[in-house]
Amino acid sequence: MTSSPVSLPPQTVQIVVYPGFKALEAVGPLSVFDYANVHLARRGQGPGYVVSVAAEALGLVRSDTAMSLEATQVVGQGAAPDTALIVGSREIERALAASPGLVHWAQTVAPQLKRLVALCSGSFFLAAAGLLDGRAAATHWSVTDLLQQRYPAVQVDPDAIYVHSGKFWTSAGVTAGIDLALALVEEDFGRTLALEVARDLVMYLKRPGGQSQFSMHLASQATRHPGIREVQTWILSHLDQAISLGELASRAAMSERNFRRVFLQECGSSPSEFIETARLEGARRRLEEANNLPLKTIAAQVGFQSEQALRHLFLRRLGITPQAYRERFGGAAAEPGRT
Repeated sequence: MTSSPVSLPPQTVQIVVYPGFKALEAVGPLSVFDYANVHLARRGQGPGYVVSVAAEALGLVRSDTAMSLEATQVVGQGAAPDTALIVGSREIERALAASPGLVHWAQTVAPQLKRLVALCSGSFFLAAAGLLDGRAAATHWSVTDLLQQRYPAVQVDPDAIYVHSGKFWTSAGVTAGIDLALALVEEDFGRTLALEVARDLVMYLKRPGGQSQFSMHLASQATRHPGIREVQTWILSHLDQAISLGELASRAAMSERNFRRVFLQECGSSPSEFIETARLEGARRRLEEANNLPLKTIAAQVGFQSEQALRHLFLRRLGITPQAYRERFGGAAAEPGRT
């Protein structure tokens, strides 16, 4: 006879907002936790999360869009949640000046929480509270310099999707909050549930925190010159092939010299640098998604003649071997869970 799953009490989560908060950064994690509860119910388990919206006062709080969220809890009042997430703002300096109480709240509540999370520029609230001193932290790429200048004791990672340091989690901007919320679900209930939620949200990939905020696909879409953009797209679709400068220049209907000059001007990197980064990104994605794929096969799929060449690239660019990267960011062999 098979026993039914035994559910533990759900974890309490507060989404902390204030006037002008980024709507998607609040709604994205809300959706992640809601879908997690749906999948847990399908397993015969109770909800894993009880989520509420909190602010400095009860009632509707206007976001940076036409949408408002209703705060049903006041920050700092009542029992502290297990996890609190404070979202970012497009005008973070103005938000800091208008909501100093949230800085005091962060200082006060931090010792009581299992996890304190700052999404996007929400990291400024934790930094202002002194909670990120000596810690690595992420934020939106557009304010990384500002965060570092204002709070030099913070070790700002300008490229990471999200950073986990003790009980503190920080993320890059907007949709990266979804990646971070998925990481919390994975920590609580395992990778399988997190991937099921990611599929529900029609996400291409549940990105690990160490992945870059920038990708070659985004870079190619941002390129203004149509000939260079077409070449970039072709490169990304043919990473398994040997790619020569002459062939790329021919595709762009340019001389090699002019092609190199225009490519550098448009992309900020040489063609060879773009190809190398694209190969690295392709290898990283395969290591994250396909744990049973041999390293030799992955190397060939992204255009390297040997596994050793792939290893050299990882060590030079990331300071880590492909195998170590897989162990850190690939699917876990055992699934943690609360059953």
